[in-house]
Amino acid sequence: MALRIVAMLCLSSILTAQQSKLAFPGRDWEKVRPETEGYSSPKFEALRVWLKTQQTTALHISVHGRTIFEYGDVARATKVASVRKSILAMLYGNYVAQGKVNLNQAVEDLELGDVKAFLPLEKKATLLHLLQARSGIFLPTANQNLSAWLPKRGSHEPGTWYQYQNWDFNAAGSAFQKLTGKSVFTALEEDLALPIGMQDFDPKLQRLNDEMPVSKHPEYAMYLSTRDTARVGLLMIAHGNWNGKQLIPKDWASRITTLVTPPRDLHPVTLGALKSRIGNWGYGLLWWVWDAPNGDEITGPYQGAYSAVGSNGQYITVLPSMDMVFAHKVDFDNDGSRQISPGEYHTILQMVIESGIN
Repeated sequence: MALRIVAMLCLSSILTAQQSKLAFPGRDWEKVRPETEGYSSPKFEALRVWLKTQQTTALHISVHGRTIFEYGDVARATKVASVRKSILAMLYGNYVAQGKVNLNQAVEDLELGDVKAFLPLEKKATLLHLLQARSGIFLPTANQNLSAWLPKRGSHEPGTWYQYQNWDFNAAGSAFQKLTGKSVFTALEEDLALPIGMQDFDPKLQRLNDEMPVSKHPEYAMYLSTRDTARVGLLMIAHGNWNGKQLIPKDWASRITTLVTPPRDLHPVTLGALKSRIGNWGYGLLWWVWDAPNGDEITGPYQGAYSAVGSNGQYITVLPSMDMVFAHKVDFDNDGSRQISPGEYHTILQMVIESGIN
């Protein structure tokens, strides 16, 4: 425990020093040669050639808030899939700080009941449990792939079991709207897109996908460009501060990217097995969080890392130890077969990490 505390303090001092070096894009990103930030242009060109053999639509990489690499159409807004969940977690921050949102409020009190009534056990689940994906409410959604993996209802106490399933996430969106008096998409525009200067944000692209008759809670589908999701990552690496203005409480930015569920406790089991093959990703509050194997201390490029992840290859990955943000997109909305695997994405991460000039 003492070693972990020391490691956290060291990382905090590193992040504070790095934050002072951050540049924040205005109307556009500042673009610099990779060598400016200590990386190799020839290695990035090799990455570009490799990407042409993959299904990647666009990739944006920044260091200290400056663009060192772009690939594809980074200005095109496409569906971010489950990256929306991590963004929703960010939107919650100010309202928690203002007292409008009580994370300990129960789902029954929030009137989040669905087509199928809550079991007595399920009524005890809280909003915090929804954000942790630990509600123990195993109700189906329109996502049949995830619903097929649900445990038996009433089999686990709220808070004791992690299950990646869309009911928690969609209900968290409904709860946000009830408690804040704002639609998710209005908050997305007013609290995030406009303050950080998203270049390609279009409120008309955002979609509320009805999931009836399966569930009363809709999917809040977000459509953002790759370079705009890179701004989201930069806001997070700056602890919620954008060029001197605190848009998200600093402690909230830290809380949502702090490990709650280690990789060994991820469910469905196939998800845990997949994550273990590409690294040690556990879960915080709607963000994937890097964890050290076997209880070891986290060192190296993944120290303090966290990621927003969506199906088919949507990512915002933040490596605080390198002050680096990856924004990766695959446009799959019109072609569901278009994707890159988690392993292929991990290869991209490794190629970039290894492109540093020794």
